Amino acid sequence: MDNFFDALKMLGEENSVETELLIEKVKSAMLKAAKRAYPHSEDRIRVEIDPATKKFAMYIVQEIIEDEPIDENEINIDTARTIKPDAVIGDTILKEIDISRLGRMAALSAKQSIKGDLREINREQVLEKFQQKEHDCITARVSQIEPGRGTVTVVYDGSELYLFKNEQIPGETLVEGKDVKVYITGILNKTKKPIVKISRTHKDLVKRLFETEVPEIYDGTVEIKSISREAGSRTKIAVWSKDENVDAIGACIGPKRSRITAVVNELSGEKIDIIPWSENPREFIAKALAPAEVMKTVITSVEEKTCTVVVPNNQLSLAIGNKGQNAKLAAKLTGYKIDIKPQTNNLTGEPAEELAEDFPDALLNKADEVLDEVAEVITELVENLEAAPEVPEIAREIDEETVEEVAEAVEE
Repeated sequence: MDNFFDALKMLGEENSVETELLIEKVKSAMLKAAKRAYPHSEDRIRVEIDPATKKFAMYIVQEIIEDEPIDENEINIDTARTIKPDAVIGDTILKEIDISRLGRMAALSAKQSIKGDLREINREQVLEKFQQKEHDCITARVSQIEPGRGTVTVVYDGSELYLFKNEQIPGETLVEGKDVKVYITGILNKTKKPIVKISRTHKDLVKRLFETEVPEIYDGTVEIKSISREAGSRTKIAVWSKDENVDAIGACIGPKRSRITAVVNELSGEKIDIIPWSENPREFIAKALAPAEVMKTVITSVEEKTCTVVVPNNQLSLAIGNKGQNAKLAAKLTGYKIDIKPQTNNLTGEPAEELAEDFPDALLNKADEVLDEVAEVITELVENLEAAPEVPEIAREIDEETVEEVAEAVEE
């Protein structure tokens, strides 16, 4: 019987279940099994499990009668007095059941019942532990790394969770025994066997890390408006301050860059761009393409959320980014499809057609200077024609037509 209580204790530890609760579940299972073996004694069966005295017994409550008993629920007074000398008719006595006589089917039934109870206990424990932490960040300890598939097992408050390869930051090396922050993306199969899904690549992990490091975000003074992320490479985060006296970007960076450095270190060196959020889409889009400088932004369709931006020729590749990363992150951050154009056409040297009517003032001023120079040349040509009567009339007409065409082209 000692082995039974040792196994009971081990079972409780493995499943993080209190021994008292486990005993109640075992009692219930054994009671069901005994009732199947003694169907006529259903209400008279008792189970006693006491880990202190290491006693495990099952009984049938028998009624003491004067006549011969008709089933297990009765006992003759004379027989009863051999067990209990002071027994009287109408009283009850406990008859111990030989557990080994319950049969193999009863034992299997009890085993299945206990397993089912343990599953339900585990389900309730998981939901109680993690339901309030769904869509939140927790700190877990790495306990095992599977060499082949790369799945990492982490432990949080006695529960094992699995961080699959596709949810790990690319290029990151986790170490057994070290703490790591993970984001709970959701809990699946809540009604049966709950599965807690965790991630290191989810964009909201960055949000939760900033909430932890930046008091102004935690108390709501600074608000994170949107986040776009390519895990392991770069993240853009748009912030806004409700208090005009609080610098949203400065709060996120922190004294001597301490706050943003803490987040970057937790993400294994991932680069983070902090962008000032703006209600003005053109301004927000321009800032989102940082570190590139944007000269002009034009919203081409408010309904379809499309826009075109002009950047200096030498910053076109910077605005687009390696494999288009900067442009993609800016698009996800702002919600706009962004078409990036260079300041001038590389072949003609002319402004991009889509934005010719909406260039920055500096470019318009430069265009005016060029037009003035062309106008002077045209004037000089006309004066030369008037001062040269010896030029044949047909040639004069051709030149005048040419001048007019040039003038019209300049106007256009």
